[in-house]
Amino acid sequence: MNRAVRALRTVRAAACTLAVAGLTLGLSSCSEAVDQVDKAVDETYDVTYEVTGKNIDSIEFHGGGGKATEPKIESVSSPELPWRKTVTLRGIMPAAVMPVAADPEGAQVTCKITYKGKVLDEQSAESLVTSGGCTAESPVTG
Repeated sequence: MNRAVRALRTVRAAACTLAVAGLTLGLSSCSEAVDQVDKAVDETYDVTYEVTGKNIDSIEFHGGGGKATEPKIESVSSPELPWRKTVTLRGIMPAAVMPVAADPEGAQVTCKITYKGKVLDEQSAESLVTSGGCTAESPVTG
């Protein structure tokens, strides 16, 4: 019986090793696939970010540079509110805007992302900790 148990453990260990190796290769392939899709879907789209509220120290947003899975994040310090910016994004890159406050207790914020007049995402909160900003999928993928 011990021999059978050891054989079963060996088979299980080998199966787990193969599963982990397959998952690692799959994740690598997934990243490559995302890059290929991003290159293939070369269509651009314009979104408008809007931030209103008070006590916002900076605003970070996807400004259009970088790759779909690693977008370049741009930042505006001490923004005058209400703040609005239209950016051109490409392919499957998501739209995202994140208001930041050094003192979240006194902050109030509403952020919104629009595409062709349609609101893709809108969030409001009295504390930025609960807001998390706004994020929307690329409309060219759907």
